[in-house]
Amino acid sequence: MTTSRRLADRKTAKFQKNITKRGSVPETTVKKGNDYPVGPIVLGFFIFVVVGSSLFQIIRTASSGGMA
Repeated sequence: MTTSRRLADRKTAKFQKNITKRGSVPETTVKKGNDYPVGPIVLGFFIFVVVGSSLFQIIRTASSGGMA
């Protein structure tokens, strides 16, 4: 048996072994957790900016005479 034939047989055996394992992968490879995409500091800063901006707008509108 030649070297290339042995390599081909080895690759074929590995391929056949993979075929029998098809479908037996874990449901997910990433750990599931309660990780948020942003940290609590960034979220707090965002809420601070939004609420502060709206309060500033309300105070400015009230002091300038309202909608008129």
